[in-house]
Amino acid sequence: MKNVLRISLGVVIIVLAYLIYDSIMTPLRFERDKNYRYGVIIEKLKDIREIEKMYKNANKKYCGSFDTLFAFARTAKIPVVRMIPDPTDTTFTRSITDTIGYALVYDSLFGKRENFRIEDLAVNPFNPEVKIKLEAGFIDKGGLKVPVFMASALNVDILKGLDEQLIRNLDASLVALNKFPGLKVGSMTEVSIDGNWE
Repeated sequence: MKNVLRISLGVVIIVLAYLIYDSIMTPLRFERDKNYRYGVIIEKLKDIREIEKMYKNANKKYCGSFDTLFAFARTAKIPVVRMIPDPTDTTFTRSITDTIGYALVYDSLFGKRENFRIEDLAVNPFNPEVKIKLEAGFIDKGGLKVPVFMASALNVDILKGLDEQLIRNLDASLVALNKFPGLKVGSMTEVSIDGNWE
């Protein structure tokens, strides 16, 4: 009888130890996975921002369609500029810019990346059914129409498959602080091209 009691007590101790260990490790694993996934999405949002900046320079507005944005990146050319010191300037503070050629937007941004597919920028690899959201338009600032854009992904899509309660807790804490529940670059209400992670 004592042996049965000892074995039962040993099993209870092992189960309790595992439950305590798991309760400690679950938030740590969530944080590790969240940081990895955030890093992947942030790189995509940074690339989208770079194309949007070039699109705006060429068109005086931002683009709200991935198809149009990617077509622009594949076909639009930007000047390759060389800066040289002004030979007439003895203070060496002025320079002259000289256009020495043109390069495709795609080549200048992504030409050195192996196996890069521009279409993948719109895809959230953690929930491929839901694309990164892209919006563009104008807002009124002091009587002027100012172009704006926003590319975003929600935590529920970025963190899909992770602990649902921890995702809800994260979103609730962000909403309580009046922050976006996910990752975004740009804004549809402010003149900004910053990311909310910056």
